[in-house]
Amino acid sequence: MKLTRAADYAIRGIIYMSMQPAGAVVVIPEIAREMGVPVGFLARIFQSLSRAGLVISHRGKKGGYSLTREPVELTLKDVIEAVEGNISLNVCLDGYSDCERMSYCPTRVHLQEIQRVLVENLEKYNFATLAREEKASRKVKGVS
Repeated sequence: MKLTRAADYAIRGIIYMSMQPAGAVVVIPEIAREMGVPVGFLARIFQSLSRAGLVISHRGKKGGYSLTREPVELTLKDVIEAVEGNISLNVCLDGYSDCERMSYCPTRVHLQEIQRVLVENLEKYNFATLAREEKASRKVKGVS
């Protein structure tokens, strides 16, 4: 299992926004430049984040995006699911599968536990913490 580039770039974008003062409106080219992400791709990703209610778009001369929640209230799970959809390790865990083996499959039971732990861990990491870690890492590396 591997996150897509879209999820990776969404995480980077939200980390950058979380590093800004509360209520800041940030433009896509700035986020892209600071986080090493292609502008056009990031713009499409932010449309998904907006549809999911994680960011709000501001139009006009002072347009851009701002977070809809405090970074401490926003988790890795929120951002990944906004871009990727619900986290599901296998089709039998997505709630829609109609596999004839579901009632007795030993693999499903174990995958279900792994998925539960994964989701719990993604919920533990909020963007206030990730932004703090990013700032500290940039200082160590000498990046502004």
